[in-house]
Formats: sequence, structure tokens, C-alpha cells
Amino acid sequence: MHRRHFLKSLASLPLAYAVTNPLHAFAQTAPFPATGGYRSLFPSLPAAQFAPDDLLRLANGAGPDLPGMSAAPEMLTDANDQPLRNEKGEVILSATPETKADDEENYGIPAGFTYLGQFVDHDITFKADDAFADKGQAGVNHRSARFDLDSLYGAGPGLQPFLYNADGRTLARGRALTQGGRPSGSFDHPRIDGVAVIGDKRNDENVLVSQMHGAFASFHNALAQDRPRASFDELRQTVTWHYQWMLLTDFLPRLCGDRIMHSLLPALADGRGPNCGRSHRRLTADLRPGEMPLEFSDAAYRYGHSAIRSVYRLNTQMTGTVDEQRRNPAAAGRKFIFAAVDQAGLNGNRAFPDEWAIDWGLFFETRGTMTPDQIAMGAQKVQPSYKIDTSLVNPLAFLPDFSQSGTPKATTAEGFAKPKAGAIANLALRNLMRGQASGLASGQDVARAMGIEPLSDEDLMVGKATVAGLTTNRSITDYGDSFRGQAPLWFYVLAEAQYTWCSRARALAGDDLAKNTLPGHLGPVGARLVAETFVALMELDPDSVLHAPRHWQPTYGQGPRFGMVDLIRTAGLG
Repeated sequence: MHRRHFLKSLASLPLAYAVTNPLHAFAQTAPFPATGGYRSLFPSLPAAQFAPDDLLRLANGAGPDLPGMSAAPEMLTDANDQPLRNEKGEVILSATPETKADDEENYGIPAGFTYLGQFVDHDITFKADDAFADKGQAGVNHRSARFDLDSLYGAGPGLQPFLYNADGRTLARGRALTQGGRPSGSFDHPRIDGVAVIGDKRNDENVLVSQMHGAFASFHNALAQDRPRASFDELRQTVTWHYQWMLLTDFLPRLCGDRIMHSLLPALADGRGPNCGRSHRRLTADLRPGEMPLEFSDAAYRYGHSAIRSVYRLNTQMTGTVDEQRRNPAAAGRKFIFAAVDQAGLNGNRAFPDEWAIDWGLFFETRGTMTPDQIAMGAQKVQPSYKIDTSLVNPLAFLPDFSQSGTPKATTAEGFAKPKAGAIANLALRNLMRGQASGLASGQDVARAMGIEPLSDEDLMVGKATVAGLTTNRSITDYGDSFRGQAPLWFYVLAEAQYTWCSRARALAGDDLAKNTLPGHLGPVGARLVAETFVALMELDPDSVLHAPRHWQPTYGQGPRFGMVDLIRTAGLG
């Protein structure tokens, strides 16, 4: 095979296919399994079964009086509230103006953490068989179930040298990206015929996770420059420990709350590092190295799908065309997460325009704390993620990998992408079906097994965590009798986070803006499943930061503190 075509085919496959036994070069202990199985944390609980029509109704809704988890699109409308259309007769998608409050935003979690979460997911889980056949708890994880950045490093320079520069220490980068024609410090991936040459093709699924992967590559290369005598193995260990420290002290506290992190890692409550003292795990006490909890992978950690915004600003130099500024100023210069029209969305698996470099200060708090006061800053503000609730933005009902593209027949009359024949393009429906195929127990049964009083059917609401939703959202039982007393675990995790936010909003004295801008995070079931899985995977990995010497602390950042902002700054990106 010609080397070019060989590299292209290799770059398109996950690492597990390219190399049977991934190299963990800095491991000094007994071999750790490269792949492992998925298992339930609650094997004695019965699998929840739901009527297919009920799942379909929950995902898509049944008309304006019963909206589903897939939110209606924001569109330009006329004075009679009828959708405006372009020259092709397609509706014109829009968004809340940047200078106005968006009631779906979560002022506790900046938007960049959504795609950090996706990057992390690709580091620890991969199911090659994406079919929804009834397989119970079978399946192989083609990731190591370790936070070892194998999606970034591949099998290392010895086995996958094409991921690296000639020095064997630094990661290869592609063409330089710009902001308004000016250098940004960001790079695209190396590509062959548009295909990214990286350790995991999923890190090119959209422009945001693609550049997140690039930020970690830049962080590694910055450390290599700071430490010219360090070997690749030493660099990888240093990068990995900083990454894991950041997950435990920045990412998880935002997502799950300080209380649960302090209960799991008491040293954090005392101001010490996570590598000081053992954890207090309960749910994962029987988990073995290499195993991945199904309740985490197929339910709780899919919380991030509800945190995705429909539209993002990559940088302030992108202002849109004159026609966009005139017709649709709220969306001009911003891009939808997915779109049927090329360059209108942040679709991945392609070389995107040079001027699409991310200004990370719009995604993380590199230039100041994200607060509602920043709304007045418009395009300059830190973009919040969306609240964790039982609503997914409209573009996620038309996933590019499962939708048609390329011809006028590939879109509906409204301009939305059509699903491929036999494919399921709606992400909410895919998640609901995946949970049932995995044999997951209901959210209520899992809550009881965890010693947590489950929410009532009346408290499991479908819709957005907003002031308006407090009175308009409908109970899950309105979507089908098979949901009575039992809810899909993924839905339950989202509804629990939403219930927690709604309870706080109802109790708050203040106007709608004060309530809508209340921060939110996962509820007790979701937070425990996510946080304890993270801690368990690190504790079961003898090479993780939890097993680092007690005197070890991050070299970068401020004293013992190292967060995502520190990583971005060290990488030279903010």
C-alpha cells in the first residue's frame, strides 16, 4: 500500500485498531489492560424497559403542545411571528443576541468545559459497535479506561511516529490558524486529503473538540520547550499528571460540586492535593482495572449533550458577511454547532478555514470571571455552557454522521438535514435507545440502590431549566405510560440536575434575570456516578496522579492550583 494511503487509513481508525497493545511508555508497574469491558455497578437491578413509541415521543415530542427533548430551532420571524425564509424558501436560523440575556445559559460552567468533557470522554471510552441491538452489558472498551491521553499520544513515537516531529519528543501540528488574519498560536491537525492524522478520529468530530485536542498538543510542546533535556516519557507523565490534577480540582468541582469532591477526596477539603491520602469510594469498590461502568458511559457522562449551545463565537474578528449583519445580526460572526450548509456550522472531519482559530478567552475565564454582568460586553464575553436539563438544542437532532449532505435533496424544505436511510440522527433518541440496549436500570432504581430518595414522576420534567419552564414543562409520564415509576437513567440524571436548579430558582427572591442566571450542576445521583468513576479510574491506575509522590504538585499555575485556564496560558493560547 502507498504510504500516503496507509497513513490516511490509519488516521481514520481508533488507536485500538491501529495497534493491538498501546504503549504506556512511562508505566513502571505491571502491564495494565489496553482494553476492557463495560459492566454495571448494580448488576442485581432489573433492566428498565420502555415502549419504543414512548422513547420516540420523549425525544421528538408530539406537536407544539407536547415538545420533546429536542428543542425547537430559534428562527427569524416577521411581525406575525411567522418564520422568515431565504431565497431558497428555507427558514433562517438565528440565536439570542450576544448583548441580551440567554435564559438557557449556565453561569457556573464556561462553554469550553463542554468540549473538555468531550475530549475526556474520548480519552477513556470507545465502543466500536454503535448498533442498538439488545446486547445487555456486553461490549469492549477500545480505550484503556485510564486518563492517560492515549487519544492524544496514540501509541507513542516508537509505534506511531507520524503523530510526532522528527525529534520524537513533540507532537506534529498542521497549518497555522489565524484570528482576523493575525497569528493566533493555534494550529489545525496534520491532514491527508482532509483526514486528521491524530490518535483518535473522534477528536475531529467538530471544530471545538478539534481545537481542544490542539490545545493539549500545544501544552505538551510548550513543556517540551521548557524542558529540553526531558525524554518523551518524562514529558508525557508530566502532562498527564497536570491534566488529571486539573480534572480533579477544576473540572469536577464545577460539574459535581465541592461537597461531593471533598467527600471522595478528603485531602481536597484540607487544602492538600488529591495525591494526599486515599479516596472514600462506595459505588465503585468492586470495579477492577480496565472496567468502565455502564451507568457512567451510557447515561451519567452523557450529561454534556444538554450543555451544548446551538451557536458559538470562535473569535471576535469573525463578523459575518454584510448580508448576514443586515438580515440576521444576532447570528452574524457566530457558527452553529452543526449545519447542513458548509461553513455555516462547526461540523468536523474536514480542514476548516484558516481564520477559525479559537480565542480561548471566549470559552474559559482567561481574562476575568464569567458573570451575568458580562452580558453587556456582547461579543467579548465568556460564553457560558447551557444548563444541564432535559432539553437538547435543535442541531443535535440532525447529527452530521447520520444525516445526508451534499445535494439539495439532502435537506428538508426548511433547510434541515435529512437522516440517512435507516439511520438515527436524533441524539436524544440515540441516547435513550442506547441506555435500553445496555440493560441499564431506571433512574429511580439506581437512586434507591445508592441510598438516595428518588424524585417523583411529577418532579421529572421535560424541557428547559428556565423561569418560563417552571410553569410550562411537562412530566415525563405525559410522554408514555411506560415511564410511570421508572425513567431512563440518562434522562433521570438530566431531570435531577434540572430539579435541583428549579428548586433554587423558586426559592430565590429576585427578578427573572437573577433566577435564570443561577449556576447549575449535576444532582446527587449524576454527580456521584461521574465523580466516583473519575476517582476510581485514577485510583485503579498505578501511574495516575493519585499515586504520585505526596510532595508532587503542578509545576505550572499558581502554587498547588492548576486549572484549565493555566493549561491554556501555559500552551501560549491565552
